[in-house]
Amino acid sequence: MTRRLPSLNALRAFEAAGRLGRMTLAADELNVTHSAVSRQIQHLEEVLGVPLFEGPKNRLRLTEGGMTLLGGLTGAFDQMDLSVRAVADTEDGQLDVSCPGTFTMRWLIPRLYRFQAKYPNIEVRLSASSKPVDFSRDGFDVAIRVGSAPWPSGADVISLFPEQTGAVLAPSLFAASTPEFEGLPQLHTRTRLRAWGDWLARSERSVATGPRVEYEHFYFMLEAASAGLGVCVAPWPYVSDDIRFGRLMAPYGFLESGHEYVALRRARRNRKSVLFSEWLQNEAEVYVRASTPPTRAIPGKVRSGFPSGIA
Repeated sequence: MTRRLPSLNALRAFEAAGRLGRMTLAADELNVTHSAVSRQIQHLEEVLGVPLFEGPKNRLRLTEGGMTLLGGLTGAFDQMDLSVRAVADTEDGQLDVSCPGTFTMRWLIPRLYRFQAKYPNIEVRLSASSKPVDFSRDGFDVAIRVGSAPWPSGADVISLFPEQTGAVLAPSLFAASTPEFEGLPQLHTRTRLRAWGDWLARSERSVATGPRVEYEHFYFMLEAASAGLGVCVAPWPYVSDDIRFGRLMAPYGFLESGHEYVALRRARRNRKSVLFSEWLQNEAEVYVRASTPPTRAIPGKVRSGFPSGIA
């Protein structure tokens, strides 16, 4: 069967403009001029015999035909991208990595310069997500996740380190508080609503916190805790620097949550993802040796049964 398709460049120009909503953005993505995108789309409309955009130049919108074509093209280009990635095996080019946003900010990015120095020809592109991984659908090469088995099928699982969590709050709030966090706002994040319940069950503690406050993102919650707006339960990698520099404290230390951090990699490996996974595993080993979370409070002055520091 002979396929009779318009120019691939014209299809790419239209798909980018339709997906991004503006020809200038499409030109930036494709690294061409605005006029080049416009000419390609005009050529495509002439070949197809239908208009793909309508409206004034500064507020173009897709026609019905344009919407139909865009729906098919976006999926097709995504599939082509996955197919190319499946066979590419080089030590240069893009490597797409997905990981939770706060982990990216607090743990990965501060270390990433070492990978870039070692492999300057690999461009690591980070995207924030904690969603379940499906490599048959998702376009990234490596995903860092925290959780427990079973992990997704079709993925190599590289263990990084177990997770420890603890209740943390600002020193100023601790100094003014009563035992067992009595009356303090209990901070939560929508991305991990069971954090408090899991920590209380594992620590076998009883607290008398005050009103419940929810934040959309983990890093919002951590900033609120640092600002003295309440007490939250957080993983050690997210708060180790805050505790070291005195922005937060963990009166009851940290304990294992039953989860672990892992790197998930496509079962069909490519050189870039293998190098990145090996680097991640080495960084994790160094981190575990150098940064042991406190497991309990320092013995010392106790105010109304509330320990005064951390180990």
